[in-house]
Amino acid sequence: MGATLNVATARITLRLPACHSLKDKRRVVKSICQRAQNRFNVSIAEIDSHDLWQTASLGIACVSGSGRHAARMLDTVIAFIESDRPDAEIIDCEIETI
Repeated sequence: MGATLNVATARITLRLPACHSLKDKRRVVKSICQRAQNRFNVSIAEIDSHDLWQTASLGIACVSGSGRHAARMLDTVIAFIESDRPDAEIIDCEIETI
């Protein structure tokens, strides 16, 4: 019998007041996603609000042997985004462990 896998997911909504075009937004979102993937080995992508210049919705997922560890990892990723990108204000965040 295999090990139990736990998945934690997060959906965060960012306000990007400095973005004045979709090109600006793509640059910021791409940077956030690449840095989070490289640093924490999580899956992260823009999942909604594709046509809004100053709003981005990101989905983040982490798989672990412990649900608690997976949720803590997402907390760490969210804190990283807050500290690394002062130009991206987190206005909503939901974390769920499956």
